[in-house]
Amino acid sequence: MIKKLINRKWKVLDSQKLLSKGTWMNLRMEKVQLPSGAIVPEWFVLEFPDWINVIAITKDGRFVMEDQYRHALGQTNYELVAGVIDPGETPLQAAQRELSEETGFGGGEWQLFMQVSPNPTNHTNMSYTFLATGVEKLRDQHTEATEDINVDIFTEEEVLELLETGQIVQALHAAPLWKYFANKK
Repeated sequence: MIKKLINRKWKVLDSQKLLSKGTWMNLRMEKVQLPSGAIVPEWFVLEFPDWINVIAITKDGRFVMEDQYRHALGQTNYELVAGVIDPGETPLQAAQRELSEETGFGGGEWQLFMQVSPNPTNHTNMSYTFLATGVEKLRDQHTEATEDINVDIFTEEEVLELLETGQIVQALHAAPLWKYFANKK
């Protein structure tokens, strides 16, 4: 039996906003006291909005994915459809909007598949993965000026190969895909 966790919340002694970029990202530095009494004078916290990503599978069982350049790594990578939940949107609404905008696919059956923290050490947000099955091409892609996205359609075997060969490097995309394949066994 798994033991019940006891929340050992830290006491915030001081908090300063160092950077504020509205709803996109904020950075704060906190002075915190641990339950042991130890004081950490500088703990940095990144505030982001919640994120979504989508495992989208067509009516014929193929995966709708993207390839996109990611500047921080200097690489083009394979990814799931992903994005930010806009103010006033539910995670499901954001996931359906992002799939439509970035790929032109939509419809199908949707379910929340996974919810994880990008990094509970210093991120305040959550990432929601949706499994959308039976999707189909409904319209043309409608990307933002900062997006350079190619739509890729893969078989289940090809997606598994991408995972096994390290060609999906975004951890928040690899984790739900690994869960998907683990549940198929």
